[in-house]
Amino acid sequence: MKKYLLLGVLAVAPLTQAATGVAFVHGTGNQTDALHDYWTTDFVNSVRQGLPNASKYTVINCDFDQYMWTDQAAGCLAGQLQQFIANESIDSLTLVTHSNGGNVVRWIMSNPTWDARYPNIINTTDNIIALAPSSGGTPLADAVVNGNVFEQILGWLLGYASDAVKQQQVSWMSYYNSTWLHGTSGRPALAVNFETVVGSDVDSAIWDGDSYCGGYTNQVALETTQNWLDSCSDGFLNCSSQSAAGSVWFVDKQKTRGSEPLSHQQSRRDCFYLDRFIRDRL
Repeated sequence: MKKYLLLGVLAVAPLTQAATGVAFVHGTGNQTDALHDYWTTDFVNSVRQGLPNASKYTVINCDFDQYMWTDQAAGCLAGQLQQFIANESIDSLTLVTHSNGGNVVRWIMSNPTWDARYPNIINTTDNIIALAPSSGGTPLADAVVNGNVFEQILGWLLGYASDAVKQQQVSWMSYYNSTWLHGTSGRPALAVNFETVVGSDVDSAIWDGDSYCGGYTNQVALETTQNWLDSCSDGFLNCSSQSAAGSVWFVDKQKTRGSEPLSHQQSRRDCFYLDRFIRDRL
């Protein structure tokens, strides 16, 4: 009798419990507390509510001032993702990336034989939501490397002429996209869906309350640098760079509350329902 009861339990109960997780991957910078210093708890806590179990999340802290393939960058990211997957028994992972974080993730997804940890991460990852990824680089990185006025204006956002900044020069990213990285036009597709959110403008009107989301002084700085970019840009990246890899999920004004644009700073904040859209996507 006990034997038949056991078989009955096994017939209706799954042997393993699927675990869905999300990892937040920051952009350029050497982060030690990206939750507070890069994303904010409001953004992360809102997004992770879209998980079946909201505790299944991790916030990456790596040195993304380095070239994307280095141990400090992709190696660090792989180590933290692998640990998260193992510790939480994750079998369905979404990566939420911002800016240069998308390049580091694309390195892992494009080069599965580079590191023994990469294949498991690739196989576990179901979706990558890339917020304002610098897939095509930015003219502002060229300007920082050349040491002109942008070095002063963009120090808060880019840092200075680090290896990561050099990497995001337009010609350098064109080379990487044509050789080492997948997902751009004419190149093999990425093994994992890479969908982008594109920021198309910057608002900094002092009388407009929406200009204060993410910090008003940041908006002013990004509107200044936007003068050296295309008319469609988020103050740091042209729209063409943000949409160079993968597929476009949406351009900010297509979905945001009040059709507000997302500056490069606002695309990592809970501005204009961005957090809700990502939460519902998990």
